[in-house]
Amino acid sequence: MCLGIPVRIKKIMGEKALAESDGIQKEINLVFVPEAREGDYVLLHAGFAIQVINEEEAMKTLKILREIAEAEK
Repeated sequence: MCLGIPVRIKKIMGEKALAESDGIQKEINLVFVPEAREGDYVLLHAGFAIQVINEEEAMKTLKILREIAEAEK
């Protein structure tokens, strides 16, 4: 099973981008989503953006992931 984490693209640099989620910034690869633009949310898996998603879906997914992390404490 794969888990894609929603991240927001802050800056695009060719096929790479600077993305952020919960204050953590990371350089990611956009080769699979050339349509992605700054400000878009994408699902991140193994350093690659694999799908552009809307903000509502990103927020729902992040909320669920936070709830899971909190429950494991």
